[in-house]
Order: sequence, then C-alpha cells, then structure tokens
Amino acid sequence: MTVMSIARFERFFRTAAGLDVDKNDLKRYSDFVDTKLYDLLTVAQATARANGRDIIRTCDLPITKGLQESIHRFRTIDEELELKPILEQLATHPTLDRAPDQDTEAAYPEIIGGLSLALAQSFKILHPDLKNPQTQHWDEARAVFDLLL
Repeated sequence: MTVMSIARFERFFRTAAGLDVDKNDLKRYSDFVDTKLYDLLTVAQATARANGRDIIRTCDLPITKGLQESIHRFRTIDEELELKPILEQLATHPTLDRAPDQDTEAAYPEIIGGLSLALAQSFKILHPDLKNPQTQHWDEARAVFDLLL
C-alpha cells in the first residue's frame, strides 16, 4: 500500500471512531477484510446454490441491517476521504464454486467500507476510552465479528 493509502487509512479510523492506527495495524486490517469478505461470499455461495444459480448475486450476500447502515454511513465518509479506490485493491477473493456477478464485485468496496466502519466503531463500543488499538483489541473485535458474521 502506498504512503498516501496509509495516510487515508489512518484518517478513516480517526474520522470513524477517533482512533489512532498506524501502518503496523494495516496487516491486521487487511487480514480482517479478507476474512470477512470471504465469510460473506461463502454464505452467498450457499444461497446461490440453494436457489439453483451458478452465479452469486448481491442479494445472496448476508448483509444485515447493521452492516447495511454501516455501508450507508461509510458512503458519507467516503465522499470526503475517497477510500473507494483503495478498497477496490483490497477487494480480492479466492476462487469459489459460484462466481460473483459484476454487480456483486462492484459492491465489494462499499461492503468492505461498511465492515471497516463497523470494525472501527466496535473498538469504541468494547473500549470507550481507546485511542490506539493493540493486538488484544483487534483480537476482541475480530472475535465479535466471527461470532456474528
């Protein structure tokens, strides 16, 4: 990731939840995004299969009400920070039994943005006075997401 991308990543977490993250948090963040996007696609693949389709559509993704709201809030933040091009680079997925259609793939950056916003805010819910997340905080937040997504 470029220096400019790292600066936007840091600014996003400050804007989203008043957190100070640095480039060392980038690996944990990237792993989180990869895992959660894969989890969503795994469930979507099963839904597509159950509906007799060979492709994954956006409606197959298990987007909860809370995640949908985070996606909407992310769009507002993204207007200022312009993170979408960076998130497009992070929006990779392994080969699946069912391929996502173009609309689904086009939705990845905003889904990742919504997940990112929810992640940032979860740090503050778990630790209201937190300023700089450490490994323990990342592990706790990830455990909550693993439980729910």
